[in-house]
Amino acid sequence: MTRIDKASRDIAVPTERAYAALVDPDALIQWLPPEGMSGYFEWFDAGPGGSYRLVLTYAEGTGGKSTADSDVVDARFVGLDPGERVVQEIDFVSDDPDFTGTMTMNWSVAPVGDGSRVEITATDVPVGITPEDHAAGLASSLANLAAYLER
Repeated sequence: MTRIDKASRDIAVPTERAYAALVDPDALIQWLPPEGMSGYFEWFDAGPGGSYRLVLTYAEGTGGKSTADSDVVDARFVGLDPGERVVQEIDFVSDDPDFTGTMTMNWSVAPVGDGSRVEITATDVPVGITPEDHAAGLASSLANLAAYLER
């Protein structure tokens, strides 16, 4: 059975501004790492067919999927609908079979009230990521996005 995780948040900014934060590496590195993590891109190309490698490091120094203290993901942009949607295929760099496989993340932006609703749908989530941990990470990233955009 394919696992699907979802999260959303309303943010008080226009959809164009919310979408821009989903494809700008300088913005992403500010808001995407969940609480307790920091990150950097080894490379980033958001053009059609583009890709990136993101290294996330745990502040506590434990819990990593790739090393003892980090998660490394290789991602490919498979759908870019400007102002509306970003679809990525994501692979964790890990020797642990519980984190193998390709997860698809669909980030959508839609107008709501005076702002935007940003929604994340993740499919084929690796079994090593518990639903509770994933929900917490997605909620943290969305809270960071709201704080980043609404300041």
